[in-house]
Amino acid sequence: MTKVVKPSKGRYGDDAYYNRLFSYFRSQLKEKIKEMVPLQRSVLLLKTEQHLYVVKGYQSNQRLKIQEAFTSTLRKEGFMNTYVFLQSPAKEQLFFEGSYFGLIEYIPQNKVAFTFQTLKNRRDGLDLLEKFHHATASFETRYRRLLPKADLIGKWTERLEVFSNNLPFLMYFMNEPFISEIVSWANWSVKGMEANREYFEEEPFVILHGDVAHHNFLRNEDGKLYIIDFDLISIGPRVLDYLQYANRILPYLDWSIDKLGSLKQMRKFLHDNSFLYALAYPTDIFREWNRLIREQSYSDPHKLQQVMDLSIGQFYSRKKFISRLKSMVNESGY
Repeated sequence: MTKVVKPSKGRYGDDAYYNRLFSYFRSQLKEKIKEMVPLQRSVLLLKTEQHLYVVKGYQSNQRLKIQEAFTSTLRKEGFMNTYVFLQSPAKEQLFFEGSYFGLIEYIPQNKVAFTFQTLKNRRDGLDLLEKFHHATASFETRYRRLLPKADLIGKWTERLEVFSNNLPFLMYFMNEPFISEIVSWANWSVKGMEANREYFEEEPFVILHGDVAHHNFLRNEDGKLYIIDFDLISIGPRVLDYLQYANRILPYLDWSIDKLGSLKQMRKFLHDNSFLYALAYPTDIFREWNRLIREQSYSDPHKLQQVMDLSIGQFYSRKKFISRLKSMVNESGY
C-alpha cells in the first residue's frame, strides 16, 4: 500500500499539492514508492521498496546542479561528513510545478537530536566547521564564478533598515525604550564594522556554509556528526561562519564572553575589535521580527512568544554582554 503522510495542516502547503506531487513521483520513478513524508518546505522523505531517499526541490536546475557538484567535490577532497546526491532512478529530470528535484542520500539519525545545549555538541560543531573550511579552502577558486561573494555588512545594513521601517508596528508589541536600545546596538555594530570593512572581506577565502544553525548538524546512528544543507553557500573569509556560529550559541552560554572564549576556535577572534563590533549586532532579533511581520504570523501565539523571548526575555543578559564588548573595544584604545 502506498501513501502520503501529510504534515500538520497548512504547515508546508496544501494537501492537494502533496497528492499531485506523490502521483508525479509514482509516474516517474522506476522504483515502487511505499511512502512520502514532507519534512520541510520542498524537502521530503521518499520510501521505495528498495531505498530511502531525501528529495529536495530547487527553484532552478542550475541551483540543483551546483549543489550536486559541490557535495561531490567535498567528497573528492576527503570531506566525508555530509550527504551526496544520488543518481536518480527516474525516467527523466524530476521537474514539478516550478521545482527541480534532486535525490539525496538518507542518513539515519541518532535517537538524540543535535542541539547547542551541550558543551560537547558546541565543540563538535566547531571542530566539524573547521574541517569543512579546511576542505573548501582547497577548491573555492573553482566556484568563484558560480557562488556569490558574501556581503555581511550589506546584508546586516539592509536587515536593520527593514526592522527600522517596521518600528510603528513593533511598538504594538515592545515598549519604545527596548526598541531604541536594540537599534542602538545595531548602529554601534554597523559603524564599527564599516570602519573595519576589510576585515570582513579579506582573503584567504573559503566556501562558507552560511547557515550554521543546529538543525544543519546531524548525528547518525553511530554518533558521527554531519553538516548538511548548503543552500546559502558563498565565498568569503571563514570568520563570517564563526561569527554566525557565535550568534547561535551565545544564548546557551548565558551571553558570556568568557564562555565563548573557552572554545578554541573562537578565542583568537576575541582579540579582534572588528569581530567584537560584529558580535554586538542583534541579527537574530531582526531576522525573526522581520520574518514575523513579512509572513504576518504574529497572530500565532507560539511564534510571537518565541520572538518576544528572544527580544525581551534575553534583553538584560544581552545588554550586559554588549556593555562588555564596548569595554573591551575601549580598553584596546581603538
